[in-house]
Amino acid sequence: MCLAIPGQVVEMMGDEAHLAKVDVGGVKRNVNVGLLAMEPGGIGVGDWVLIHVGFALSKVDEAEAAATLALLEGMGEAFDDELEQLKASDIT
Repeated sequence: MCLAIPGQVVEMMGDEAHLAKVDVGGVKRNVNVGLLAMEPGGIGVGDWVLIHVGFALSKVDEAEAAATLALLEGMGEAFDDELEQLKASDIT
């Protein structure tokens, strides 16, 4: 099962590469935020995004992110598997 997981942007890695360091459940990884470059207000530190296979797909508010994380955590193994895949990923 493939999931889009909420994560919070903790650092912008530079405009050219469209990369940001995102924290998902304590796992910090670089993700590509280029798909959100044209979002009104842009993307920045503190923003919440939905991540799938190394790409931020959409910006969400903190309440939606918290609700989604709670739902995903309730899924048990599928969520744990997705976090393990995120830990193993390495986007530079």
